[in-house]
Order: sequence, then structure tokens, then C-alpha cells
Amino acid sequence: MYVRDAKNREEVWLLDHLEAMGLDETAFRSRDYVIALDEGSGTKAGFGRIRIHKTEGDDVCELTSIGVLDGWRGQGVGAHVVERLVEHARDEGFSFVYALVDEPSYLAQFGFERIGEDELPNGLRDRLEKKREATAPDAVPMVLSVSEFVMPDRLRQRFKDAALDGSEEPEESPEDFGIDPESASYKYDTGG
Repeated sequence: MYVRDAKNREEVWLLDHLEAMGLDETAFRSRDYVIALDEGSGTKAGFGRIRIHKTEGDDVCELTSIGVLDGWRGQGVGAHVVERLVEHARDEGFSFVYALVDEPSYLAQFGFERIGEDELPNGLRDRLEKKREATAPDAVPMVLSVSEFVMPDRLRQRFKDAALDGSEEPEESPEDFGIDPESASYKYDTGG
């Protein structure tokens, strides 16, 4: 397993999975995402995004839209996506990263702490309200000092040993082949 920056050609794949998982796709840019992949098969296992909010004062960095595909959950994939996003934030010069999440206990294991809404930078207060309206009604603000990030050993080991749950074969959809099933007509459609 490894995590790399998303490529432009993966835009449709990302948008499909964001929609299927009910994740935030506001101001979507594929170059803001990272993707976790199985080294052997090239199968995509998870993804996440770093979003930089431009403000009058200091810019603000948010981790958002973190998702792990069925068959890969519980194997440290999300943890390594978060780690890569925090590394990107550090490389961009951010000392703190924020997250607006409805499952705070997940990020808490990496050192994120819950904060009050009044402690959020200005750009994220409006974002929290919009996120609650659109995708995560129970979202709460969290913050991490980039230097305080912790990767639990158990998650690092799970990621090294990660494998697609063999009980289900990845399902191919028309969208995988660039077909819009809502508008496509088929040459041999029998209508029944």
C-alpha cells in the first residue's frame, strides 16, 4: 500500500466516490487530493483532501473529504491518507490543520483536539455552518498542531498488511467506462 497525489484523470473516479459516500465536494479540485493504492494491483483504496482557505490574515488549512472504500476499511488506509495530508500541510508551511467532522473520535487518535466554534478561524466558521447544512449535520471543529501528529503503531502495521477483503470483487459500473447510464442509449436495447 502507498499514498500518492491524485492525478487529473482520476477526477471522475473521485467525484463518483465522494457522491456515493455523501462526502463534501465543495470547490472540488482533483489536485488537492491524495489517493491510497494497493501496490500489487493498483486498486484504489481511499482518498482525502487538503483545502486551503484564503483569508485576510493567515491562510487556513482544512483536511476534508476523507473516505475509505468498502473492503479496505479497518486496515489503516484512512490513517495513512490523513498522515499524507498532514505532511502536505507541513510542507505548505502550516503549523495547524483543522477538520470539521461528524466522527471526532477517529481524528482524535492522531492528536486532533475538539475546539469550540468560536475558536475557529473566520474562514472556517461559515464553512462549518455550510457543511452542517449540506453533508454533516453533526460536524464539530477539530484542530491539530502539525508537529503533534501521531500515527498509532497498530494502524501503521495494518496498512503494511492491507489487502482487499476477498469476499467481494470490485464492481465495474458504466461510469468506469465513461458511460452516463442516465442518457446512454444502447444499440441492442430490447426495451424489456
